Amino acid sequence: MSSQGLGLGPRVRYLIGRARRINIASVFERAREASHTHGKWMPAVVVDMLWQAGFRNVGFQDYIDYDFAILTRAERATYMTHPVSNQLSQKYDHPDFRHIFQDKIEFDRVFSEFLRRDWLVVEPDNAEAVREFAERHGTIVTKEPVGQAGTGVHRYHAADVTDWADFHSGLLARGELLIEEVIRQHDDLAAVCPGTVNTTRVTAFFDGERTHILAMAQKFGRGAVSDQMTFGGFYTMLDDRGHSRGPGYDSHENVHRTHPDSGFVIADFQLPMIDEVIAFVDQVARVVPRVQYVGWDIVVTPDGPVLVEGNWGAGVYENKPSVTGIRTGNKPRYRQAIGF
Repeated sequence: MSSQGLGLGPRVRYLIGRARRINIASVFERAREASHTHGKWMPAVVVDMLWQAGFRNVGFQDYIDYDFAILTRAERATYMTHPVSNQLSQKYDHPDFRHIFQDKIEFDRVFSEFLRRDWLVVEPDNAEAVREFAERHGTIVTKEPVGQAGTGVHRYHAADVTDWADFHSGLLARGELLIEEVIRQHDDLAAVCPGTVNTTRVTAFFDGERTHILAMAQKFGRGAVSDQMTFGGFYTMLDDRGHSRGPGYDSHENVHRTHPDSGFVIADFQLPMIDEVIAFVDQVARVVPRVQYVGWDIVVTPDGPVLVEGNWGAGVYENKPSVTGIRTGNKPRYRQAIGF
């Protein structure tokens, strides 16, 4: 694709907004963290962080997560960052269609054939339907229609419910309006963490003809209802064939060479059915073609991949040099596919 650029306007608006929201105490806290971790002089780290944020589109947390304090200028230039990702989302995800990805109920309706599981909307007069659904599946997951990073997701066991009318009214009162069947994940995923459905984040760009896989990350939970970091989860980057590129890590400086609960060696992980996963992402990317840049969360089951959700604000998952030994990121892939 020819280079189209991201435009000066979005960048200027981002910088102005960032300047208004800047938390100096947070900058110093992160700089102190980088200084301690990498043995760098803290004042120099502060100046570098501010420079990278102002002139290189590098978020403060990006600077910490991807070990910018120890990278050369050339190495830094290969890393995708959240400010750049946000600009891509604003440019390539049409505002008229973003609501499909923001509202989980609407998302399930539009992508129903790719969910490959039962789901139900909680309404004022369907307490009996809720009871029947829960008892049929035994364990259910409920979701608030709008939420992110795993917020608003809950898990219930039908055997624990003694008053279905009260349970139903509680769901309505709390805004847990979407109920889904629990996904049965592939044995290779369950071997790492059986208590959480472990999702694969595939960041992709649909150019109108072809779906480009930009990055893949495997997330692992700790037994909670979600594998997000807010629930103690972490991730490892995957290569083009779905193999782990090293130990797992999160944004809180936690490194997991083995899964804390199962003892599974994270660097040994291989995503099953990788060819099916790539083909599946191509299928879902074509459903809403005006939303071109998406972070797809999928789960590989014994019968193939299924869709959990799509994030029009794709976010960023990248290599962590101090953990993996890999000192380059995925930005060249983004540039080649999108042309900026």
